[in-house]
Amino acid sequence: MTATFTLTPRSYPQPRAMLTLIKPITWFPPIWAYLCGSVSAGVPLAGNWSWVLFGMVLSGPVVCGMSQAANDWCDRHVDAINEPHRPIPSGRIPGRWGLWIALAMTVLSLAMGWFLGPWGFGATVVGVLAAWAYSAEPIRLKRSGWWGPGLVGLSYEGLPWFTGAAVLLGAAPRFEVVVIALLYAFGAHGIMTLNDFKALEGDRQHGVRSLPVVLGPDVAARIACTVMAMAQAVVIALLVIWGAGYHALAILALLIAQIFAMRVLFRDPKGKAPWYNGTGVVFYVAGMMIAAFALRGMA
Repeated sequence: MTATFTLTPRSYPQPRAMLTLIKPITWFPPIWAYLCGSVSAGVPLAGNWSWVLFGMVLSGPVVCGMSQAANDWCDRHVDAINEPHRPIPSGRIPGRWGLWIALAMTVLSLAMGWFLGPWGFGATVVGVLAAWAYSAEPIRLKRSGWWGPGLVGLSYEGLPWFTGAAVLLGAAPRFEVVVIALLYAFGAHGIMTLNDFKALEGDRQHGVRSLPVVLGPDVAARIACTVMAMAQAVVIALLVIWGAGYHALAILALLIAQIFAMRVLFRDPKGKAPWYNGTGVVFYVAGMMIAAFALRGMA
């Protein structure tokens, strides 16, 4: 006589799966951008570090984490094809727990944003709305290969940069800060396009019109790299005009390094996209901090 065992579906999520759901690896871009914004404000950081760190936590683990939970909940059917090992399709986060986690973190985001004053709270509201607009029906801007990456780039780079500067200043940042933040947000459109390569098959089946799906990997990779390079070229030109020539030269060196990495990417865009995100993008974000110090010197 042979005993048989039936696995009972989970009623509660695994703690480790909840951490996986909010994807700590994705927190770096908004945390870094918030820090860049704080540096670019020109306000002494000594005595303000508690507020800088609070804003970095809000931008990364809380708001970005919330956006990842919302995205995974809304993408659970696509992920069942692309990445069935993810927490929701694998059943490690059962039932509607993924949605409840996203909603709870939405409330937490708004509550923490309130403590950063009107500029910080307003930016948090914008970030929360952008996260849900990107992932959730009926808007689901993720379906567009143009609007989706643009919104993510703005939310991951431009908005945190603006917020970091505005919170320390207690007012809107000056023109130069806003322009540089927007340029790096524009360039991040390319980073997000390369990030879409990993979901190519599932996006095709579920009607997500990412640029790799619509244009093919080769063309999408070239567009992504062109957008990133153009944004940095304008940053370099503006810094030269504004008298920050040494900073512009440093960013130019980083851009040249990216161009060499782009040549490797073009040999196999689909296969090399993860590699480029771990190499070329590092040079991109390093340039962001150099630009932030240039702006600080102009304050």
